[in-house]
Amino acid sequence: MEDGRHSGTGGGNHIVLGGDTPLDSPFLRRPSLLPSLITYFNNHPSLSYLFSGLFIGPTSQAPRLDETRHESVYELETAFATLPKGDTTLDHTQWLVDRVLRNHMVDMTGNTHRSEICLDKLFSPGSTTGRLGLVELRGFEMPPHSEMSLAQQLLIRGLISRFWDQPYEEKLMRWGTSLHDKWMLPHFVQGDMQDVVEDLRQHGLDFDPAWFAPHQEFRFPIIGEYSQKNIHLELRQAIEPWHVLGEEQSSQGTSRYVDSSVERLQLKVSGFEDPRYRVTCNGVTVPLHPTGRQGEFVAGVRYRAWSPFSALHPTLPTDGPLTFDIIDQWNQLSIGGCQYHVVHPGGRAHDDFPLNAYVAESRRRARFFTMNKTPGRVSTAEPVISKDYPMTLDLQRRNL
Repeated sequence: MEDGRHSGTGGGNHIVLGGDTPLDSPFLRRPSLLPSLITYFNNHPSLSYLFSGLFIGPTSQAPRLDETRHESVYELETAFATLPKGDTTLDHTQWLVDRVLRNHMVDMTGNTHRSEICLDKLFSPGSTTGRLGLVELRGFEMPPHSEMSLAQQLLIRGLISRFWDQPYEEKLMRWGTSLHDKWMLPHFVQGDMQDVVEDLRQHGLDFDPAWFAPHQEFRFPIIGEYSQKNIHLELRQAIEPWHVLGEEQSSQGTSRYVDSSVERLQLKVSGFEDPRYRVTCNGVTVPLHPTGRQGEFVAGVRYRAWSPFSALHPTLPTDGPLTFDIIDQWNQLSIGGCQYHVVHPGGRAHDDFPLNAYVAESRRRARFFTMNKTPGRVSTAEPVISKDYPMTLDLQRRNL
């Protein structure tokens, strides 16, 4: 991007699975395969968010099943119980797999194509183009290197092999609002991906977590780091779901804009002594949550990056720059901090895209500063824990 942030091309890297002929499709020969795949993606949100593009959420091009309708998981459990058990190609019931699941794998408007796991070419009786025995995984964006794409394809092939030998029959999870809270943060996505790799290894597939480290760094680039008195702060880019706005009239007809003005980052703190210290962002206490390691905490910070003419909250101001302070509550002093500028700190607007990765890195680094402590006595309030998004500090709501 112009500010130096790495991004995908925006083009899809969708993975299509099937057979040489429609009746050779593994999803028709083994009806338990498709529910296994759907359930596994439901139980492991990292598969939905690690390889996707910037535009995610219920109105994106590949929404998760449980991002669309609240009752979708409940209804899907009923559908799984009605699926045939044996090879449907032997008794000519192959259309049942398609009919039972098709109306569940849709987006919030009923679009069968715009779904994370798309079945519109599986075995629809209505048209020949819909009877190809194919399942399309749409939550994959084009990565910057061919080997990263091959790693994704190998992962899906490994999952299919694992489910073919042993169906995945765990219960569907009801993540609720944690999908857009906990699972927006790279710490939890990385841990979940490691669980997926370990599961494949336990089923005889020699996967290595290092194969997906480039995906992690590409999806969640580091913004900056700061250390003071054995306390270490790390800021990383996190994920933010964008939403389609209401219809508006334009010179070319009716338009629906996407509100991309809100962004999110992850704050990870290590070497932290709680409750002596707190971390604030623009003077607001960050609701840090333990990661399970001694002295390590993590939280998300959601902020308004810029002000478009059409947005979900058009009257709210921007929140940049973001100033993080480490507060010693015993002495009511800031012992140091860092600052992240959403745009160039000098107000410069770049006229071109970065020439190469070094120029891009320089533009990114120009927006992060380590700074001296905030002077004077500093008093902090208890962090406000949202009931819906307990791991996220939403700066848009600080003055409400």
